[in-house]
Amino acid sequence: MSNLNAELIEKIKKLKEEKDAVILAHYYVDDDVQAIADYVGDSFYLAKVATGIDKKVILFCGVMFMGESAKILNPNKTVLLPDATADCPMAHMAQVEKIKALRAQYEDLAVVCYVNSTAELKMHSDICVTSSNALNIVKSLPNKNIFFIPDQNLGSYIKDKLPEKNIILNDGYCHVHKELSVESVMNAKKNHENALFLVHPECRKEIVELADYVGSTAGIIDFATKSEAQEFIIGTELGVMYELKKKNPNKKFYAADETQVCPNMKKITLEKVASSLENMEYEVKLSQEVIDKANAPLKRMLEY
Repeated sequence: MSNLNAELIEKIKKLKEEKDAVILAHYYVDDDVQAIADYVGDSFYLAKVATGIDKKVILFCGVMFMGESAKILNPNKTVLLPDATADCPMAHMAQVEKIKALRAQYEDLAVVCYVNSTAELKMHSDICVTSSNALNIVKSLPNKNIFFIPDQNLGSYIKDKLPEKNIILNDGYCHVHKELSVESVMNAKKNHENALFLVHPECRKEIVELADYVGSTAGIIDFATKSEAQEFIIGTELGVMYELKKKNPNKKFYAADETQVCPNMKKITLEKVASSLENMEYEVKLSQEVIDKANAPLKRMLEY
């Protein structure tokens, strides 16, 4: 650890105490940021865990929709993001107009919204899902007609598993997962013949079909940790390597492709964490109407 990092970490620790703050970090941010966080996990786990923490301030090391989810579930707390420009393009990739048009077309339509979405999209949805519970929740819904937003690939994965449902796909995608190619995966498999391929369902269908395990980021970590296998090829954002190696120091992990990096997640640095706490920036602010309406589909998810 450099002297500069050591000084920053000490500064962050002091600021945390002064501001009565808790630091949450997503698996995809830089290793240094994950190392100083109080809790590391996927977006919904972090937003939910914050509801049980007796701190006035939540510093969320992740992208905008994650900060919004934390604010929706913790309306009386101050939620800060270290970088106001850290955003997820996929979170915006659905149109309210299309939701309204499909509701008019199908009487029993359920709009199922992946948590990786804006507060506005959640407001117009019936229920939220995560990548780990999406299949079970959609299966449990009484509705035959489902509009799954915003991610097409996760929706397609569920559609293949539930042919009895009419799942209408949206055209959104995560560019990091979408860009993973069959060629890269096959090269990785060739170079690491004994490795299992673990993949996120945000990847395209032809990638998912090559996998030994398909699941959420947390699911991938859990599978690798419990598996008797010793080598794994990872098909998701490479920030997850920090937690994988931390929990499994004697196992080997390889990237399916070294380009699996989210530039928005990597905007979060130790310097910005310190600055955010020091200056109480950048605060996530949502109206009470948005909080109430966006919280309803999140609550339904918890009920399921």
